[in-house]
Amino acid sequence: MDPESIDSVAPVTHGSSDDPDLLDFSANTNPVIPEGVENVYRDAVEASTRAEFPSIEQFRRVAAAAVDCDPTAIVPTWGGIEAIRLAVALTVTPGDSVLVPAPSFGEYAREVELQGGTPTFAPAEGIVDEDPADHALVIVCQPNNPTGRAVDADRLQSFAARCRAADTPLLIDEAFLDFTGRDSLAGVPGVIVARSLTKMYGLPGLRVGDAVATGTLGERLRTASQPGAISPPALAVGTHCLQQEEFVAETTRRVRSERERIREELSEQFDVYPSEAPFLLLDVGERDVDGLLARARERGLALRDARTFRRLDSHVRIAVRLPEENDRLLEALSDV
Repeated sequence: MDPESIDSVAPVTHGSSDDPDLLDFSANTNPVIPEGVENVYRDAVEASTRAEFPSIEQFRRVAAAAVDCDPTAIVPTWGGIEAIRLAVALTVTPGDSVLVPAPSFGEYAREVELQGGTPTFAPAEGIVDEDPADHALVIVCQPNNPTGRAVDADRLQSFAARCRAADTPLLIDEAFLDFTGRDSLAGVPGVIVARSLTKMYGLPGLRVGDAVATGTLGERLRTASQPGAISPPALAVGTHCLQQEEFVAETTRRVRSERERIREELSEQFDVYPSEAPFLLLDVGERDVDGLLARARERGLALRDARTFRRLDSHVRIAVRLPEENDRLLEALSDV
């Protein structure tokens, strides 16, 4: 991290509400968690008092199996954000340019600026058409947050090859990839993949993720990572969650069905972006965004003000939750 840059870097706004009286549509986490999580956590806490820790190698094996790569490429991290920070830290030096998608997750630009680099913004869905040369790093969010759109697999593979040819590392944030049914690029040479258990498994406070890379990038990630960054209980729960294939399949089916139902109904009022993620981006047009957010709160719902994302000025983002909860959302937005 560049000490000269820290004071000039602003914090990033995130979704989620801590108001217990509001149904939270502003955060993109699964409202359901896998069975057995509480028991696994409790057992791991008890074992921790005896200094009996879960195997980090087992976590690597199940994490690798989830994305079909070699376990040696897996670097456990304190959530997906640490994976992103590691990737930026080991590739970016003061004065470097980094190709960053927009609109997209604001932490990308922030991490670049903390390293003294300069974000060079490109349209999120068209970033794979840009020239990766002369950049220290390129970042892709797959699928993108907040638009929900994913890059076609062939285009992404072709772009990864162009990045390799330009000797420019490619960081792909796959935080929401589990919801798409698309293949991960984990293990592809020249690519660093950042993954998180927050979204699919509904456990944002657990802080478990991993970075995936091979070759020199993988070696540098392992060297730069913090040993023991994940607590033993979190590591045990992460290992458990990554083996819940039926949970992932059922969640994906539910999200896909509910997302399309919500999109179809809201398209009569708003411009709703096509999405492969567990959220939808709405352009509310000439409506007053502040007024819409306030009316939603009056009806017990928290929506995400998407104007905090670069290049968006009349947008809100809504998470896809359980069917009965989504019914409340549709009713609340039916007359705005």
